[in-house]
Amino acid sequence: MVDSLGVAVVGFGWMGRVHTQAYVRVRHHYPHLGLRPELVAVADEVPGRAEEAAEQFGFASATRDWRAVLDDPRVGAVSVTAPNFLHREIGVAVAEAGKHLWIEKPVGLTVADAQAVADAVDKAGVHSAVGFNYRNAPAVERARALIAEGGIGTVTHIRIRLFSDYAAHPDGALTWRYERERGGSGVLGDLASHGADLARHLLGDIVSLTADTAVFVPERARPSGATAGHTRASGGELGPVENEDYVNCLLRFASGARGVLEACRVSVGEQNNYGFEVHGTEGAVFWDFRRMNELAVSRGTAYQDQPVSTVYVGPGDGEFGAFQPGAANAMGYDDLKVIEAHNFLRSIAQDTSYGATLTDAVHSASVLEAMSRSAQTGAWVTVSEG
Repeated sequence: MVDSLGVAVVGFGWMGRVHTQAYVRVRHHYPHLGLRPELVAVADEVPGRAEEAAEQFGFASATRDWRAVLDDPRVGAVSVTAPNFLHREIGVAVAEAGKHLWIEKPVGLTVADAQAVADAVDKAGVHSAVGFNYRNAPAVERARALIAEGGIGTVTHIRIRLFSDYAAHPDGALTWRYERERGGSGVLGDLASHGADLARHLLGDIVSLTADTAVFVPERARPSGATAGHTRASGGELGPVENEDYVNCLLRFASGARGVLEACRVSVGEQNNYGFEVHGTEGAVFWDFRRMNELAVSRGTAYQDQPVSTVYVGPGDGEFGAFQPGAANAMGYDDLKVIEAHNFLRSIAQDTSYGATLTDAVHSASVLEAMSRSAQTGAWVTVSEG
């Protein structure tokens, strides 16, 4: 007999929808999962948004007050997909209410925020998952295995890029994302947090770094009403963009490897250009999110003029087999969140952590904090343990 678990979603913008769809789909792909998620409650402060979500997806109840979710005895786990500045307050409250927590990155605005949520989870004895979804791509898992087994020799350096144009339009509304107190460090928390997690997932701990940041669109128009996603606004009162559009960072790993991490939210002509290149003493591996199911690999001992082959991931690579029967059948972004949901629910069912957790969020936040300090001083900065 499969036990049911009541789940709630707090914040129903795009990411709240993605979490909900993942809960709905997870048992389609993992029929032997020991828990069946039941959509119990949805909360969003925008009038009518939670009710619309309940009608579309079948949540049993809807509310504008996220605190009501925590008082609901039917709820055993909560997805927190609210804006960054609410992560700490809601995340800590979820854990203190004895609910398991699936929370989006970057988990607050600072290392202290992420650590506070992590400490609350540890004290309550509940399980956590964090939205570092790119590490779930089967091609990324294959690359990680290849690196770990020495398939490209000793890793010498990595380059990670996260370029997007979601904030490139000058009419992009001045939402919470661009305010220091509510959006934190801008592109660092939004995109570079993924890069920091990928770097550590693939190569291990980052010990020091030096970074440079910039704001390229210094003013934006304030929106006239509620926003979702990347809303445009024009003609309204202009306000300053308070956090970073761009970051470039040099990394040093505990292994001795070197790295470059570059992220930008105002890159005209770039749509989700995310990926990495890892070089070793005997080869290299390349991944591009836009061709998510492919991995470019160079292996051998030619050293010079060594060819690169395209590998299509398939069953046996990460969680690919739960979605497609054979190589070159494509998976998509939402599938990565289904994998995340599976890791979260499996952690609860088996009382063992799977996938990215709040420990990973604290490590990522420590890297972002070091980036900010380095950008202010121009110096190399040691990455703290969190």
